[in-house]
Amino acid sequence: MKVGVISDTHMPRFAKQLPKAVREGLEGVDLILHAGDWQSMWVYDELSLIAPVEGVAGNTDGWDIYDRFGRRKVIQLGGFKIGLVHGDGVGKTTEIRAFEAFKEDAVDAVIFGHSHVPLNMRHEGVLLFNPGSPTDKRRQPLYSFGLMTLGEEIKAEHVFFESKD
Repeated sequence: MKVGVISDTHMPRFAKQLPKAVREGLEGVDLILHAGDWQSMWVYDELSLIAPVEGVAGNTDGWDIYDRFGRRKVIQLGGFKIGLVHGDGVGKTTEIRAFEAFKEDAVDAVIFGHSHVPLNMRHEGVLLFNPGSPTDKRRQPLYSFGLMTLGEEIKAEHVFFESKD
C-alpha cells in the first residue's frame, strides 16, 4: 500500500492551488493522510480528486474542519496502527508532543505536522514522520510532502521540491 502524507497546506493563504509537484507526486497513491492546518475544505476536495483522504484538524483550522476530522485519530492500514495528529501545543518539541499523544495506543507510526520541519526518525521503536509543508517552507530550503509504503514494514520518505507553482 502506498500512502501520500501532507500537512500544513495553509491554503489559500500560502498558495491558490496544490503545487504541481504534489499533484504529480501523489498520483497512484491508495490514500492521502493530511496532518492538519488545511485552512480550507477546498484542500480536501482537491486532494480527493487524486485519492481517498483522511486527516485531522490543526491549530489554524476552522470549525468545519474540526467537525469533519477531529484533532487526533488512530488509523489501521495494512496491518499497522498509525497515529495522526497535528502536533501543536505547549512545552516539549513538536515530535515529542505528537509521540506522547499516542503513548497509550501502541502505534507503529505517528504522522504529524505543525513545525513545517520535515522529520523521519524512530523514537522508542515508533516511526515519527513530519512531511513538512508543500506551501510554507518557512526556514527550510525546500517545500515537501511525504510518501509511505506499507508492506512487511512501514517505510517513509520525503519528496522535496523548489517551486510551489
